[in-house]
Amino acid sequence: MQKIILYTIVMVFSLLTKAVAQEKTFEKQVKEIASNIQMITTEEKNALKKEIEAIDLQVKEGKISPEKGHELKLKIAEEKAKNIETKVAIEEAKLAQLVNDKVEGKIIDTDTVKEKYTISFSNGYKNGKKKFHREEKRTTSQFVFATGFNNLVTNGAIANSDFGYLRSTFYEWGLTYNTRLSQNSNLLHLKYGLGFQYNILHATDNRIFVDTGSETVLETYPIDLKDNHTYFKNVYFVVPVHLEFDFSKTEEKDGKKIFKSHQGFRFGLGGFAGVNTNSKQFIRYETEGRKVRERTKADFNVNDFTYGLSAYVGHKSTSLYVKYDLNPLFKNNNIDQNNVSLGIRFDFN
Repeated sequence: MQKIILYTIVMVFSLLTKAVAQEKTFEKQVKEIASNIQMITTEEKNALKKEIEAIDLQVKEGKISPEKGHELKLKIAEEKAKNIETKVAIEEAKLAQLVNDKVEGKIIDTDTVKEKYTISFSNGYKNGKKKFHREEKRTTSQFVFATGFNNLVTNGAIANSDFGYLRSTFYEWGLTYNTRLSQNSNLLHLKYGLGFQYNILHATDNRIFVDTGSETVLETYPIDLKDNHTYFKNVYFVVPVHLEFDFSKTEEKDGKKIFKSHQGFRFGLGGFAGVNTNSKQFIRYETEGRKVRERTKADFNVNDFTYGLSAYVGHKSTSLYVKYDLNPLFKNNNIDQNNVSLGIRFDFN
């Protein structure tokens, strides 16, 4: 309920300040949001560090027992984690609204074709509009957003999966740089950047993940669960790298070639590598007329690192996107299960 209120406040605020926001470029607004998220995390972590140091000092001076100190540390760490989640949720809502505005064309790029007024006296006074083209820089930047379906490949197959095909999803966002590799050709580009991947799995048959100590397995829960609100989520900070083939047409002006990217058919081949930032399991059910929601944050025997292959093919800013983890999701399971995702991807210049 708290997140719904936060999202509502942000959406209303976005509508009221739309005129002001449009004065900034899409890229600048994305960078501001990313900077805000980083600042929130840094501030809360620094505050946590100071409070823990104060508790350690009290323990050292004998004012409180070590057990009490440990209890206080856990309580403060939980409070700071909630603060980060609440504040970051606001920024994520801003980002979602920004992407929606971009997709609906409410944010217009102004760096592709510009107009200016000219005055000519050769044949008398003339006032009109003249278009001029500016060559795109060899290295450009994009905001990337992708979403779609997610699942696990077990024994080399995805058929008869233990997870709902339509309910299990993923989304990914980040910033990338796109460098044209040839000075005289627009075909080959190197695309690289930083981003976050969110892989979500909804188990079937009223099951949840349980860490037995040696393996992480699915077990039936004794109470009927709310399927759409019971899921397992992993978040990764990743570095994606792709070789992009861009077939955008090359224009020519006054004998000079004008290169533009993301204006035609294109596809990319590459991969990604990253680290797991957190794993959480969400459970929701009803008992004795009460709605209960449980959230468990633990390692669940999930691999600390991830790496895999990814590819996309599409036209202009929109493309079909697929990614596959080469390493298994869990460390010590007898059967390897690798994450696979298929969806749609947007690369906004």
